[in-house]
Parts: sequence; structure tokens; C-alpha cells
Amino acid sequence: MTRNTSNTPLDTPTGSTAPAPSGQAAQTEVSSSAATHRHGAVVEFSGVTKDFGGHRALAGFDLTLHAGEFVALLGPSGSGKTTALRALAGLESTDAGIILVDGVDVSTLPTSRRDMGMVFQAYSLFPHLSAGENVEFGLRMRGVAAAARRRRAGDALALVGLAGHYDRFAHQLSGGQQQRVALARALVTEPRVLLLDEPLSALDAKVRVTLREEIRRIQTELGITTLFVTHDQDEALAIADRVAVMRDGRIEQVGTPEDLYSRPVSPFIADFVGLSNQLTGMVRNGFAELYGTRLPLLDPSQADGTVLVAVRPEDLELSADGVAGVVTASSFHGSLRRTRVRFADGAEVSVQHGVRLHPAPGDAVRVRFTGAPVSVAAAANPVQAGSRP
Repeated sequence: MTRNTSNTPLDTPTGSTAPAPSGQAAQTEVSSSAATHRHGAVVEFSGVTKDFGGHRALAGFDLTLHAGEFVALLGPSGSGKTTALRALAGLESTDAGIILVDGVDVSTLPTSRRDMGMVFQAYSLFPHLSAGENVEFGLRMRGVAAAARRRRAGDALALVGLAGHYDRFAHQLSGGQQQRVALARALVTEPRVLLLDEPLSALDAKVRVTLREEIRRIQTELGITTLFVTHDQDEALAIADRVAVMRDGRIEQVGTPEDLYSRPVSPFIADFVGLSNQLTGMVRNGFAELYGTRLPLLDPSQADGTVLVAVRPEDLELSADGVAGVVTASSFHGSLRRTRVRFADGAEVSVQHGVRLHPAPGDAVRVRFTGAPVSVAAAANPVQAGSRP
């Protein structure tokens, strides 16, 4: 896709000069040169707070996106992830804190001056315009000449795999194709930051997987800094460089997908990211004791006592020895199965195993612990369940 090689802000018509708002003399830095474009922008949230009628949606939100990085905001409904994205876009004002783009405070700039591309869950295509004309629309608003608009829109459609669809209308496109048009429309203005708010949630499962991989390919190819909001942990873990998990308006943990899955900092993260079995056990001398099995701790300095232990399903196995239990359910997941087992004390665990084993509800089985806990925390209601064989 042809890139803007001038220093003229893309939302300023060719040949005109937009006056700088009061107090924002440095705002022209927000629309960068092509060299900065190719390397993306550095985005910094610092102490950002936002209240809605007494509800604190963002509570001192802090996050840095490195140039060209793909960061996913993940969290339950109401955790503040969409509010953070909208604050960066300029669609929500903030009550405190600052938002920097390449060191320039954009907190008071209108959306049109922030040089950001946005893709939302709703495709929001103009039904009376063709796919190409929809993609052209932002360029038209910026005063780009007709021939250049058509060339750049065609390049953007080719980038998202829709070469040859320029003259098709929304009703002639599938949902996945319409979302690709929306993505092309966001990219054609060559923004330094791409904002994606649940862009795949309205699509069927197979299309979602395909399109998320395309989004990642395009983001990597362009080197554009990207903030991706989702409630789907599979999406976040599959395509993001880093994932920030939000809770009550703050980030509970931020790290690579591998960090969050293997080294969660709290029981909330262990439970929210991936599947985990939450069991009560005992810690003694750097080991967690569960049903007579001693498991080494990632943090051997954990204080002795009754604890809540999180163990991943792949760190258990069905075997000839181990803890006796009864199968309550078993589900097929393509290359693996997950079997739910209830122990005699009422505790239940999910065990991940190969598809050749096909236990049925009611079958008597034994479960062996094979891997270390991913999280250990003081138990809220200490009991001895899980500490005996």
C-alpha cells in the first residue's frame, strides 16, 4: 500500500494548513513522517482515570505499547478494556492522567487529530457505496485526489485479500469480507496506531480464526502499533505479542501469552487465562501437597500453610495409580479430550489427554498429578481437602 511520504497530516486537505489548537503547538508531531509510520508509534497510558456516574471504569490505568507492538487487552465484561481503547481514540474524555503518542500528549486532541485507525465489531459500511468507495471515504474527507484515492483503496483491499472486490456492495459480501473492508478502510489512511474493538465477535468460528491470522499478518507486515480489545482469551493468546489482563479498571498482569499461561501472578489470572483446576492443599518446605503428591513450587519461598493451588489440565493424567475418582463428563476437542473427574471429597478436576482414551460418565478412574502448580495463594476458607491421599 502506498505510504504517505509528506509531513502533511492526513486529515488536512492537500494545500491547506490546519491551525494548532491552543496549548498544542507540538501536535503536528502526532502525524509523523513515513519513516516513523513504518516503525509504528510508542503509546503510553499513565494514571488514566475515567468515571461514569459514580462507577470507576479506569482506575489509574498504566500501559505502554512499544513501537510496532501488538497488545491485546483481555478481561471480563466491565473491566474497562473498551473504555481504555476509546480513551486512546479520543472517543471518551478522561478525568485524570495522560496519554502520550511518541511522547506527545494527545489527551485533549480530537479524534480526527490523533492519526489512528479504528475497527469495531459492527462493520458500519455505507450500503450505498461500493467496497472501494467505503475504503476511499477517509481519504475523500482528507482531500486526497480521486486517482490517488482509487489507487490507495485498491492497494488496501488487496492487502486484506479483496483484490477484485472494489465494485461490490455490502450486500454482495459475506460478514468476513465486510470486516476485511472495514479493516482496509482503517489502514488506508496509514495511521500510526490501529485500534481493534472486538472486531471478530460477530463472525463464525472458522472465519474468526482465518481473519485473526490475517490481521496479525498485516500488522506484522506494516509494523503498525496495535491495541486489540477482546474477551476471547484464545484470540488474545494466539496473535498478541503481549496480553494485558484487566480487572476493575486496572491491569492485573501484562506479559507474553506464555508468561500469563505459565506464570500467572494471581488465582484470578490462573483461572481467567486458560483452564485451571483450583484445589485446596498444603504448602510445606517449598512443595505443595495435594492428595499425597508433592509438587515443586515455582516460588519455593511460599509460606507454609493451607493454600489454594491452581493446576493446569495438561499437568494431570489418567493412569493406573493416583487419586481415585469418577468420570462426570468427557468432551472431544479435535486433537485432545478433556475429562472431568470427581474425587471422593467432592472436588472436581479437568484432565487433558489423548483422544484414544474415551472414558464415559460413571467410569472409575485414577488421576495422577504430573506438573507443578501455576499459582498458589492463601486459601480464603482453609480446609484439609486435597491434603490427604
